[in-house]
Amino acid sequence: MDDDDELAYRPLDDLVDRSEPAVADGDSAPPPWWRRPPRASRIVAGVVAVLALYYVVSLVQVVQAGRSQFDEPVDAIVVLGAAQYDGRPSPQLEARLDHALALYDGGVASFVMVTGGKLPDDRFTEAEASRRYLADRGVPESAILMEDAGTTTYESLESASVVLLGEGLDDVVLVSDPFHLKRSDLIADGLGLDARTSATPTSVVTGWTSVRRHLEEAAGVALGRLVGFDRLSDLVG
Repeated sequence: MDDDDELAYRPLDDLVDRSEPAVADGDSAPPPWWRRPPRASRIVAGVVAVLALYYVVSLVQVVQAGRSQFDEPVDAIVVLGAAQYDGRPSPQLEARLDHALALYDGGVASFVMVTGGKLPDDRFTEAEASRRYLADRGVPESAILMEDAGTTTYESLESASVVLLGEGLDDVVLVSDPFHLKRSDLIADGLGLDARTSATPTSVVTGWTSVRRHLEEAAGVALGRLVGFDRLSDLVG
């Protein structure tokens, strides 16, 4: 019998390649190495997923804060500033002031703190325009406190907190547009105030503009918690 005949008649078991272990029935073999995702890619995907979830949680918190209508007694009402036109509140600021006035008339607090500085070419600060608006509607001058130097939310609340805490008025309710309240609340709490929030129900920021502002504020809240709201204020103004 020649070599070819010997190979043809060798037992089947002798022809089986035993270099790899047999896979048991019901088990699946691991994919070849070239089909497995690199470890670095899995890490990056995990980080992206965590950051996306963190942003979504921040967005939910921004939306929830914007629905707050706190109206229990506190020491002071704090109105976050917005644009003014030569001493006249813009529609956005007017809506905030009208809500603060309703809270004041409802006995929520004995003091109203108005905030906001001015642009270089302005004659009046946002706080001055707000003070005049409230005084014209019956709020006594003695009940209106002012912070008129801040040009950002953080700067305004930082200056306002010094005045409020100096007067022993640490329990406050913040009044602003719905999208603006979560970040303002976190800043105020970090500055030593015991802050609640009450969103103006007549905000002029509506539709897609409101959606965009909520998305932007969620990013600000998420980033501010990581780097600090004071540093965020320095970075973005």
